[in-house]
Amino acid sequence: MSETTKQWYVVRTVGGKENKVKEYIESEIRHSHLEDYISQVLIPTEKVYTIRNGKKISKEKVSYPGYVLIEAAFVGQIPIIIRNIPNVLGFLGDTKEDSRKMIATPLRPQEVSRILGRVDELSTMEEENEIPFFVGETIKVIDGPFSSFQGTIEAVDNERKKLTVSVKIFGRKTPMELSFTQVEKE
Repeated sequence: MSETTKQWYVVRTVGGKENKVKEYIESEIRHSHLEDYISQVLIPTEKVYTIRNGKKISKEKVSYPGYVLIEAAFVGQIPIIIRNIPNVLGFLGDTKEDSRKMIATPLRPQEVSRILGRVDELSTMEEENEIPFFVGETIKVIDGPFSSFQGTIEAVDNERKKLTVSVKIFGRKTPMELSFTQVEKE
């Protein structure tokens, strides 16, 4: 068998069904022995951090809802097999004529490296603070025993992602150390 060149394609799916589509494609690869033609199925995700009950919780969130990336050599019946998988709507860039001819448009190498690079960067990157905090700024506490209190930033520790905030409690200014995720700008 000659070496087939594989390219990346974007499969459009029903929103929220990306993981099911990935499972269906992977099971179809195993059952139909398509390992030589389809090498990877990927759902780009990113980590999202939230605070619940005073604890920082990380959660995986789909970066591109409704899309699954697939690295494949589209020869023979491969596009038809993928199109017939439940919850698959077609391929990104399809027109009516393309879907009748079963033609799919591959991603350009720059697009692939940007998307895959972003996925790698997000998996290795820790939580970044998009909003910088400054000394003297007024903030609102959104988590912890003093939530809904207002305060003034006294010190910022970017390495530890902590703030020293002065909050008025019973008429007295009280300094407290809070995480970046426990406050929001006014």
